Amino acid sequence: MTEADPERFRALIKTRLAALDEEDRLGRDGQKAVELDQQAVGRLSRQDALQSQAMAKATQARRDIAKRGLKDALARIDEGEFGYCEECGEAIAVKRLELDPTARRCISCAR
Repeated sequence: MTEADPERFRALIKTRLAALDEEDRLGRDGQKAVELDQQAVGRLSRQDALQSQAMAKATQARRDIAKRGLKDALARIDEGEFGYCEECGEAIAVKRLELDPTARRCISCAR
């Protein structure tokens, strides 16, 4: 990697974190508690709402994991360890990092 690459990846990671934050904001409504009032919502409609709520929570959990990985990648940039395989110490291919900046292993070690 060249000297310019860490800053380019820092910008890429921050952009992805901002997108995840926006998705968090948009997904909050789907995680709200479902009303128990059978008069306002029929039994099947309530089941659908509960299922939608569960899916929204699962999606939120996946976003949280993705954000944690991106923040870890930012920390590796700060420590000067970004872009190097944590197993063999070789450089991780730039194309691999562009696709997934959270990658911690080169393609050989990942197999």
